[in-house]
Amino acid sequence: MRTVMSGMREALSSPARSPRMATVLGRLLGLAFVVCFLTGLFSHFLQQPESWMRFPTSPAGLYAVTQGIHITAGIACFPLLLGKLWTVFPNLFQTPPVRSFLHLLERASIALFVGASLLEITIGLLNTYQWVPFPFFFKQTHFALAFVVIGSLVIHIAVQLPVIAEHWRKRGPDGKPLYGELEAYRATDGKDGDAVDTDVLPGGVTGRLMAYIDSAPRPEPSVSRRGFLATIAASTVALVVLTAGQSFALLDPFNLFGPRKRGVGPQGLPVNRTAEDAGVLSSAVAEDWVLTVRNGDTVREFSRADLAALPQVDVELPIACVEGWSQLARWRGVRMRDLADAVNAPAGSAFLLRSLEERGSFRINRMGPEYVRDERTVVALELNGETLHLEHGYPARMIAPARPGVTQTKWLSSLEVTV
Repeated sequence: MRTVMSGMREALSSPARSPRMATVLGRLLGLAFVVCFLTGLFSHFLQQPESWMRFPTSPAGLYAVTQGIHITAGIACFPLLLGKLWTVFPNLFQTPPVRSFLHLLERASIALFVGASLLEITIGLLNTYQWVPFPFFFKQTHFALAFVVIGSLVIHIAVQLPVIAEHWRKRGPDGKPLYGELEAYRATDGKDGDAVDTDVLPGGVTGRLMAYIDSAPRPEPSVSRRGFLATIAASTVALVVLTAGQSFALLDPFNLFGPRKRGVGPQGLPVNRTAEDAGVLSSAVAEDWVLTVRNGDTVREFSRADLAALPQVDVELPIACVEGWSQLARWRGVRMRDLADAVNAPAGSAFLLRSLEERGSFRINRMGPEYVRDERTVVALELNGETLHLEHGYPARMIAPARPGVTQTKWLSSLEVTV
């Protein structure tokens, strides 16, 4: 069995398969996952804030940037993760498969990390296209998997820390290049093909990895280190450049595969949830529509004409959606703080925003006081110089700086002071 495993490792050998290459790709992949995790947490709590949480409202495009980075980093994980798996694939043929409890922990953490990571980035990508063929709730599953990925990654790093530390730099402490672990696999006694017990070789880990028997047969490498790195780099750059235009205006001309294209949609702005999907085709255009603003027993009702008669302001704010796309637009309407003052809402009041939608996770959502009192938070009646289109929330919608698009409530029904 050991001879067979050695043969398998030999057949799979390549200069690109080494601890050094695994470390290089591992730190890039780890960075991408940490960025995704932190920006994902930020997005999660913006959508479902605790009552004590407060968030920055400047810069106005903060969420557009953080969520754009979140989606872009997630897409970049595909070539990085596949490249890392290709690099360490020969380790599947270790003999014996499990050598100790620490080794078992290492292999279990890797299996969990790989499985959770592939599921996490795959369902995340599908969600950007608003295609959910899986039989579970995306948001809850995506959130839970993020902790599984980070937890298993931490365990893996802890177990592999000595190897990572030794191969963090291109050269070892003696200034010589570090060789791949498969070079050590090839170190045979020239007789029966069994691996030499590298633990007895001199020179520490570096010396063991450099152990080599010149007479051992070796096939020509099919993939060079430079060629492998160039392939991973080109794949990553191509995926980012061809999709990130939905998030970053500079790359918009190259956006071939992003699910949203800037300037495409009613009034030049993309739409995620349509009026038909929301079930508001009749209620949103009803002649008796009013916006109810409530603070306890103090209640004011505003028709659309009443809102239009109030002082109007113009703001430039982006729509930034959880799927990663964003676009700046010009909005005109009534300041939220003016409506709050109309019902004598205290300065630190939060509001519940209600939509005409009959169902949906965000038909009711909470707006913290930091947004209520920001002068750029507006109950919008117009978009890009025209009466608000039905698909964008007619007769009135909320728009505020640095908030996710799902919380920018369309087809407003009421605003109510809450704790």
